[in-house]
Amino acid sequence: MNKNIKTILLVVGIILLAYGFYTMVVPETKVAVGDISLVEAQDNTNAYIAIALGILAVVLSLIKGSK
Repeated sequence: MNKNIKTILLVVGIILLAYGFYTMVVPETKVAVGDISLVEAQDNTNAYIAIALGILAVVLSLIKGSK
């Protein structure tokens, strides 16, 4: 694989991992009026997808190519 492509994959992977962990850790704002809660639970599906794609990009960037 080309060195430029590996570098781009590594940078994109690190950015995706950081974004995924950030969205998982930062809590959503809750709006509650009395007993009615407008946001009940945080859905981390997008965070898991971003983390998985980030791991995949990092692993692909670290694979050695044939000479």
